[in-house]
Amino acid sequence: MHIVQRGTGDPLVFIPGLQGRWEYTSATIDALAAHFRVITFSLCDEPSAGAPFDRERAFDSYGDQVVAALDGAGVRRAIVCGLSFGGLVALNVASRFPERVRALVVASTPGPGWRLRPRHDVYARLPWLFGPFFLIEIPFRARPELAAALPAAADRRAFARSMLRTAVAAPVSVSRMAMRARLIATFDAAAACARITAPTLVITGEPQLDYVVPVDGTSQYAKLIAGASAVVIERTGHQGSLTRPAAFAAAIDAFAKRIHDAAA
Repeated sequence: MHIVQRGTGDPLVFIPGLQGRWEYTSATIDALAAHFRVITFSLCDEPSAGAPFDRERAFDSYGDQVVAALDGAGVRRAIVCGLSFGGLVALNVASRFPERVRALVVASTPGPGWRLRPRHDVYARLPWLFGPFFLIEIPFRARPELAAALPAAADRRAFARSMLRTAVAAPVSVSRMAMRARLIATFDAAAACARITAPTLVITGEPQLDYVVPVDGTSQYAKLIAGASAVVIERTGHQGSLTRPAAFAAAIDAFAKRIHDAAA
């Protein structure tokens, strides 16, 4: 299994989103590495992950990968942080392996009962045909959020160049993304929340700027998980971990310090 580690300090596992590859969150990982020892990887259904995946076990298979990464890094307990689709994986881990999760962070994660929009459901059923349309839509849907998070045009251009370089170096598979999108409906998030005992932080962007996952849905986790707290990263939507990575990392660092102080 290919594991990426950066930084020092308390261990934090970072689980990437629907695209499945850790490379797309490199800026987020660098920001988190200023505070934590970050352990990350591509999802186990990616060939580059070097890890087994059983589609019949779906989220349990992804969850097992997180535990395998902890074992591979020699870490007993860690903060487990999942972004978007990765947040569902983090919920799976926290509900099944409470002894391995010091704290849980779910960011811009599809809420309980989330379903694909009708148009995107068609895309997911025929990814080889409609996948390019989905990819073409992304810059247009992200434009209001990028304008809010990165007011300077030069910063937006730099961000776009960075994403293009990553797309060339680590191309995504629309078929695998479609498969993951369709798996979301199979995960019983509410049942998982009922089993979670770890201190939990729910992170969202501003409701009017997240054009991917409704913030109202993500916010339900703060109600379903006992004792959970929530924070909004201002001037961001779904991509806040990428457009404002330092603010994202600072929110998690503040949460981790509160947990430490409470346990002292």
